[in-house]
Amino acid sequence: MGVKHGRDYADILNDLTQAVGRIEDSYLFFEMEPGEWEELPQESKLEVWEALAEDLFFALGDEPMIQVGSGVVIYDKETHRINILAGDEDLASVVLI
Repeated sequence: MGVKHGRDYADILNDLTQAVGRIEDSYLFFEMEPGEWEELPQESKLEVWEALAEDLFFALGDEPMIQVGSGVVIYDKETHRINILAGDEDLASVVLI
């Protein structure tokens, strides 16, 4: 189902793709090994991050907090945002409306 949004989905997906790319070990979500990730060309990494962003967008509608590597992605219904955190650091926030 995904999260409620008013912005164009393509814009949200672009922002979310960039945001999850800031999680250093986001590849762990797909159970990849560090060596496998390092061998991927940048274009392939971008494709993985986009697939991750799509998966998260739809999964956050059912589960508002999802672990991604050492980070966490949180859907905040009240502020209509998806927040991306790594430890205590706020990496990014994606506006949905």
